[in-house]
Amino acid sequence: MNEAVFAGIIKETKGVVLSAIKKNLAGHYAHAVDDVAQETYVRAYNALASGKFRNDSALSTWLYTIARNEALRMNARLKREERKNENSWIFGLFQTGNNPVKEKDLESDVSELRKHISSLSLRYRSIMALYCDGFSDAEISEKLELPVGTVKSSKYRATEELRRLMLKGG
Repeated sequence: MNEAVFAGIIKETKGVVLSAIKKNLAGHYAHAVDDVAQETYVRAYNALASGKFRNDSALSTWLYTIARNEALRMNARLKREERKNENSWIFGLFQTGNNPVKEKDLESDVSELRKHISSLSLRYRSIMALYCDGFSDAEISEKLELPVGTVKSSKYRATEELRRLMLKGG
């Protein structure tokens, strides 16, 4: 497989690959379209170069499938990253000066956090429980029928209260 042949394949199948990506990549991850397309063609090139394409289907159908699978993988990866970033605030609750939280301690700390969340007022408790379960501010706003600004300010106040409770130890 040489570059000219593969460049021709890309030119021929670009529309099909982009169609598969747009149909399967979540709209809010549109920024990743180029990454998914690149990974699709890298996988295809490696498979073609090693003789793994068996001609059981049209090349465009095969590439559509690869693009679909790559888009689904990207959805999952970006969702995991979002949840990780959304929940990173938990680490901040346990930071005290030069005493950073250790990841191995996080499980017991999260258990302690859930205990403290249950002691919050109903409004704060509802918001923080949903937030801990990975819901976004907009989703919490919709579920609780509150303005997004109210959710954000309540979440901030609840976080401060949780920090105070956890540092106090009770």
